[in-house]
Amino acid sequence: MTLMKNILSRRAFTSLAGAAVFAAMMPVASFAQDVTIPIIVKDTTSFYWQIVLAGARAAGKDLGVNVPELGAQSESDINGQITILENAVAGAPAAVVISPTEFKALGKPIDEAAKAVPIIGIDSGADSKAFVSFLTTDNVQGGRIAADGLAAAIKEATGKEEGEIAIITSLPGVGSLDQRHEGFVEVIAAKYPGLKVVADKYADGQATTGLNMMTDLITANPNLVGVFASNLIMAQGVGQAIAENKLGDKIKVIGFDSDEKTVGFLKEGVLAGLVVQDPYRMGYDGIKTALAASKKEKVEANVDTGANLVTKANMADPKIDALLNPKVN
Repeated sequence: MTLMKNILSRRAFTSLAGAAVFAAMMPVASFAQDVTIPIIVKDTTSFYWQIVLAGARAAGKDLGVNVPELGAQSESDINGQITILENAVAGAPAAVVISPTEFKALGKPIDEAAKAVPIIGIDSGADSKAFVSFLTTDNVQGGRIAADGLAAAIKEATGKEEGEIAIITSLPGVGSLDQRHEGFVEVIAAKYPGLKVVADKYADGQATTGLNMMTDLITANPNLVGVFASNLIMAQGVGQAIAENKLGDKIKVIGFDSDEKTVGFLKEGVLAGLVVQDPYRMGYDGIKTALAASKKEKVEANVDTGANLVTKANMADPKIDALLNPKVN
């Protein structure tokens, strides 16, 4: 019996020693990052979403969390995002952070996912009540900010808050875009009766389509004085049309979100303003909130991450500059 105990003891010691050697060979981060929280964005190729991912990446590093960066190649790839969500949940992560591509279509997939893991929503809503927490810009308020900004730009150019204006939305059925549209038309109707919406267009998520739509609007509406392009992709396309036709002085455009191209348009006077969110904070706090939720800690049900109107006049302000030039790497 004693001999058997000694043999077992030696085996146990050998196993422990082997485990210790193995542990010493492993990177320290692999132990710190044994919690996995994927983040699923709408479009990994867009600069806006790259900022969101950069914030999530920084949170993962700071909090010791493994953060797979997932998403489709286009905001219009709804089925692709659903598949990505299903595959992410199948990996049994601690939680999932997602920005739904389309309000209705993502509702049931998020309901199903939430049966297995906590789901944190960012940026855009879905037809689901299963989010543990939701972090986003108040997009209705963002639309209101855009309306006030457009009215101010038109008045500065013409001396009055009057004339024909248009709205170009990137895709139909996207929660955040629908809310921006709602806030914009609400304020135009309530505060600026002299501004008439003569065109309300929906595109397909492509900048080229926004360019073509804006070019057609210029031809069809010679009295046009303003446009609201409600996301980054449309701001790029609309800005390109304004630049090509040299109409920055005549047609004032308020875009939404920023990248190098739209900031360049702003500096050149092609765009009158940009409503800028805080996507870096959205990504960072999304992971931070998801980690807390995975530990069953109390989290806020709704968090407003803020929006600001950026113009050529205020773009050098330190707070605004930080939003325009986030740390993406």
